[in-house]
Amino acid sequence: MHTQTLIIGGGLSGLSLAYRLQQAGHDYQLVDARPRLGGRIKSLDVHGAKFDLGPSWVWPGQHRVAQLVSALGLRLFDQWSAGDQLFEHPSGEIVRNSGFMSMAGSLRIAGGTTALTDALAAQLDPTKIQTDTPVTAIDDSSAAQLADGQTISANRIVLCLPPRLAADLHYAPALPQAALAALRAIPTWMAAHAKCVAVYPTPFWRSANLSGDASSRRGPLVEIHDASPDDAAYGALFGFVGLPADVRAQAGDALLPAAIDQLANLFGPQAKAPVAAKLEDWSQTPFTATPADASPPPGHPPYDMPKAVQNLWDGKLLFAVTEMAPDNGGLVEGALAASEKAAAQILSV
Repeated sequence: MHTQTLIIGGGLSGLSLAYRLQQAGHDYQLVDARPRLGGRIKSLDVHGAKFDLGPSWVWPGQHRVAQLVSALGLRLFDQWSAGDQLFEHPSGEIVRNSGFMSMAGSLRIAGGTTALTDALAAQLDPTKIQTDTPVTAIDDSSAAQLADGQTISANRIVLCLPPRLAADLHYAPALPQAALAALRAIPTWMAAHAKCVAVYPTPFWRSANLSGDASSRRGPLVEIHDASPDDAAYGALFGFVGLPADVRAQAGDALLPAAIDQLANLFGPQAKAPVAAKLEDWSQTPFTATPADASPPPGHPPYDMPKAVQNLWDGKLLFAVTEMAPDNGGLVEGALAASEKAAAQILSV
């Protein structure tokens, strides 16, 4: 099989790049190692309602997200922030106050962030998409070897996957050591983290004038927010797990019940009985994290495109991923910025 552009990775950056190329009448193929599309954008499905297990928020002024959401017939809504917040002491004592809501002013996508990737995928030619298709090797003739023995040749290859995963691919000839070092030095955004979502029949805490915001020094959740859909057809709370990746791995299946117990301590006995709950540990997720991602960076990394990976193989090997975006690196907007830049480069040739 031959195509003009082979896209490796079907997360938001890969899907949005394919969407741009298709709109321009440019031939492409997209392959993804997972059995699903979306990458780090994933949701818990409860009777058709979607609850984010990956990124949840976008922000005013992020014009690419706003434009794409509008083009795909989706909607943005304000993150719920009305009401008091809670603080949990190490002893389990709860303090209630009306302080600043940490995510006030942020926006969410109606139907969950997967509504965005699902809508993009629905626009693409299904004959140009292959899932459950890992790439094992790439050579400088722009040919990719797939795990099933298939070969796809292309005029160029675009890697739309976390840089550390890209560094682990086999290249012939091998990439320069400076390029590999640069890729391995880029932390995979949120790969060290785990997120817990609990879904309820209603957002019952709102009737008690609670916002759903909580912070804790007890754990296992350290930061909690209202994750309910905009129509409040369900209530949902989500929290980031504050334990290191190795401790989470040792805790195993005991971690989710401990998180539910914590939500009950914070929000009352109704929180003890979710209709559904899920803990997604991204550090243990294949095709997202590497061992180097077990510890999070101390802050938001200064993501950009390292000089060492620019113009590889005379421009036939490109990168388009949020960790290498020209702006908003690590965020949903950054994934779109990266694909926008790659599409402009491809279509200008």
